[in-house]
Amino acid sequence: MKFEALEIPDVKLLYPRKFGDERGFFSETYSQSTFAEAGIDQVFVQDNHSLSRSVGVLRGLHYQRAPYAQDKLLRVVRGRILDVAVDIRKSSPTFGKWVSAEISADEWNQIFIPKGFAHGYLTLEPDTEVHYKVSAPYAPDAEKSIMWNDPDLDIQWPVTETAVTLSQKDQHAISFDEYRHNPDF
Repeated sequence: MKFEALEIPDVKLLYPRKFGDERGFFSETYSQSTFAEAGIDQVFVQDNHSLSRSVGVLRGLHYQRAPYAQDKLLRVVRGRILDVAVDIRKSSPTFGKWVSAEISADEWNQIFIPKGFAHGYLTLEPDTEVHYKVSAPYAPDAEKSIMWNDPDLDIQWPVTETAVTLSQKDQHAISFDEYRHNPDF
């Protein structure tokens, strides 16, 4: 497996090997020892799988407060997304910066997003399925969402605001400025 750091080095792209023949293919998408050798030694406790029916579904920017913060290992099993990670670690030199990568079933790539990042993705193809592992269980009382289109973050999403489909929760997300100035967030 190939590991590649993004501009914020804690966020990594991964490229699992894929072995194919006339029957189909085989790929090892996760190995605890291989990941540990690459410096990713998190224990994953839950797997999640989502389906987004249309192009323009935007999920995020989500995070969970400590002690329920989550590391995520995400891959697309059908379709294509633009994945975005925003550094929300207040003491980090890259606080408020973001990185993005296209993750797709065709590219067979994955992304690792560590704790301390708000995370979201936008579907770029219909019927996109995303599968991801997390290092802490879902904790609704600890979950927060930062506005996907916050002007302070200036994320370059390849879509107009009118073409985005959001959940009710994400429609009422906090601003990045609220996050920055609230010690409880």
